[in-house]
Amino acid sequence: MPYFADLILPLPLENRFTYSLNKEEAEFLQKGMRLAVPFGKNKIYTGIVAEIHQNPPEVYEAKPIHQILDEKPLLTKEQLEFWHWIASYYLCAEGDVMRAALPGAFLLENESIVKLSKSAEVKTEELDDDEYLVVEALQRQSSMKIQEIEQLLDRKKVLPIINKLVAKSLIDLNQEIYEQFKAKEIRYVKLNPAYEAETEMHQLLDELSRAPKQREILMSYFSLTAKSRKPLKVKELLSEAGASTTVLKSLIDKDIFIEFYQETDRVVFAGEINQHEINLNKIQQQAFEEIQENFKNDQVCLLHGVTSSGKTEIYIRLIEEVINKGKQALYFLPEIALTTQLIKRLQNYFGEKVLVYHSKYSVNERVEIYKKVLDNSEKGKIVIGARSCIFLPFRELGLIVVDEEHESSFKQFDPAPRYHARDAAVVLANLFKANIVLGSATPSIESYFNAQHNKYSLVELTRRFGNVLMPEVEVVDIKTAHRKKKMTGHFSERLIEEIKASLKEEEQVILFQNRRGFSPILECNTCGHSPQCPNCDVSLTYHSHNNQLRCHYCGYHIAMQHQCMACGSNEISTKGFGTEQVETELKALFPKHKIGRMDQDTTRGKHAYEKIIEAFENQETDILIGTQMLTKGLDFRKVSLVGIMNADNLLNFPDFRAHERSFQLMLQVAGRSGRTKKRGKVLIQTYNPHHQIIQQVSTGAYEEMYREQLEDRYQYQYPPYFRLIRLTLKCRDYSKTNEAAEWLARALENVFDRYVLGPEFPPVARIRNEYYKNILIKIPQKQSLGKTKKMVHRILKSFKAIGAYRSVKTVVNVDPQ
Repeated sequence: MPYFADLILPLPLENRFTYSLNKEEAEFLQKGMRLAVPFGKNKIYTGIVAEIHQNPPEVYEAKPIHQILDEKPLLTKEQLEFWHWIASYYLCAEGDVMRAALPGAFLLENESIVKLSKSAEVKTEELDDDEYLVVEALQRQSSMKIQEIEQLLDRKKVLPIINKLVAKSLIDLNQEIYEQFKAKEIRYVKLNPAYEAETEMHQLLDELSRAPKQREILMSYFSLTAKSRKPLKVKELLSEAGASTTVLKSLIDKDIFIEFYQETDRVVFAGEINQHEINLNKIQQQAFEEIQENFKNDQVCLLHGVTSSGKTEIYIRLIEEVINKGKQALYFLPEIALTTQLIKRLQNYFGEKVLVYHSKYSVNERVEIYKKVLDNSEKGKIVIGARSCIFLPFRELGLIVVDEEHESSFKQFDPAPRYHARDAAVVLANLFKANIVLGSATPSIESYFNAQHNKYSLVELTRRFGNVLMPEVEVVDIKTAHRKKKMTGHFSERLIEEIKASLKEEEQVILFQNRRGFSPILECNTCGHSPQCPNCDVSLTYHSHNNQLRCHYCGYHIAMQHQCMACGSNEISTKGFGTEQVETELKALFPKHKIGRMDQDTTRGKHAYEKIIEAFENQETDILIGTQMLTKGLDFRKVSLVGIMNADNLLNFPDFRAHERSFQLMLQVAGRSGRTKKRGKVLIQTYNPHHQIIQQVSTGAYEEMYREQLEDRYQYQYPPYFRLIRLTLKCRDYSKTNEAAEWLARALENVFDRYVLGPEFPPVARIRNEYYKNILIKIPQKQSLGKTKKMVHRILKSFKAIGAYRSVKTVVNVDPQ
């Protein structure tokens, strides 16, 4: 009886692929194991076993597998279920989910290696030019990769030539699979036991009297081993002796020292547990008990607590309860910057039980964390990190905490799967029958709507911890200030006054400007021309630190222009401003104070976030300027003033969520102020001080904002009343993009009628020389989401079958944020 395995391959394929197995393989294999399998003409991929059965595929003949890569499953049963749900809900392939979920080192690479056959009899007259070149190259070097042969012949398709040479028995083709993960090893040395006796040691020292450097290393070895019984690292020994590796190598060659290696963890907790218990105040204790009560009814719990109300302490208590039951906890954060501060707080309580997982870690570090979670080891009981944590192989998940649940950073935009980590976390908790708590000072309208309609339970914290007053919010009208000439650069007189007062009292200041770079537009005062990106429909942003004009979409950059590129005029000025310009102006206004900046340009390195936040916490920085990564949940004790440089560019955005987002951003950034005894202050600079959102931020009126936005959403048919699916078409050919979008929109309209909007160009209609066009499908509450998706899938299938539109890519985004 034949056996077969259905595999998920790391490719955007709709179906799983079936491979044949022999009886022994079928008995050994389990779901979630990795196999290396042939796919296509000449490629080998890593596949994950999803199903083992005895039904042969109907359309094609199943190939045998290449090799089994695991002894035990790498994925859990729940993970496979979860992958399947993500693929079906977000309309993508399971292969896309696999690529996102597994660290790159688990997706083994295959490279075809070409070697000259040992029995080859080369008759040059029977070879054509290309074949001769390949054989000649292989006579000079033992093996070549396919890519190297492509470069040698300067051709893309070399497989026909290689196949001819294989047929003539001149070359052998090997598939070599590379396991990318390497355990971290540390090099140690020890003295050869033969020299440990006193007489041998003296004899050895006499012998080395002519080699002073070698003798110096030996003496250092004795002094270090006398202090500690631990194995001695090569690094330590060399730094103590001040010697080079070549000197040590000669001692190893002489068999005086023996070297050995030991595996070590890359991710290590080096501190100590400082706090053993959390004392909640009366209000926190009440909220904690309410959450536990709601957990008994298996409800998703929304914790709506004002900024600085002590939500983190409640989360820590909930995690403690779960850990004591021997289960795992997952703590989600929207930004890597936030993990930096929170890790310390969690490690103070839980020590090495806390693991961190996010994209700034190297592949090997991620593999180690993945394995610890899979083994349910004591070191991996609590995982903290950004959205990709959702794919870790939990065994016994007991609690998920989604902090700052309103954040748009929880949504994955590119590549597929375009999932929303908050919504996916609710499904994951359901799979494990685990508890889940969503926390925020400004919940998303959808979550609050669910809580109001009893889909979620709601727990509220209305006071700040220690009864600290909410910050005083003041709105500064910069339109009037400009008219009265009371502006210094982009700073109003009022803001400068308050910064001076805060610095005088040795307190810190945060300034928020949601745009990086120096200036978004460079404009000629004579002809009005501004330099544009040749690949995208945007103007180039000026960055002063490297004197460049740069595109934030495709990375194109040119040197700063001192003459207009159109008319040659020297009269060029910058319009608008970003964090860099704020920093430059501040340095001129406050030359004696230390100023820091936190945006995408300054946080590129692995520990860059940490350094900036630590410097600010240790009061080495007086004023910190930043983009929205600064607004989320950070806790600074000495900040008394927060300045929002320009509230208008948040509000005037072509998006139905713009007002909700700007309210959340401004209220969150305001919450960084006055978190200890003294009341903080927030200054909002705006050209439109009477805008309802700015007024609502100044009074902290979340309920009022929620009701107003809900009214608008109901009227214009947006979430939470309607679900959305956005289809984006992109292609390098402008007219083809238009035609394809028209065809697809008409096909969708035939089924969904007036609930299809578009096709429409987005605000930036060309990126990297591809033209974009959007179609929006609105799904009413009573319409089945599953059936709608099936229909969309069917229409997209028909669309892809049209030869003329093959070059048009379609991107499906379910619940676009």
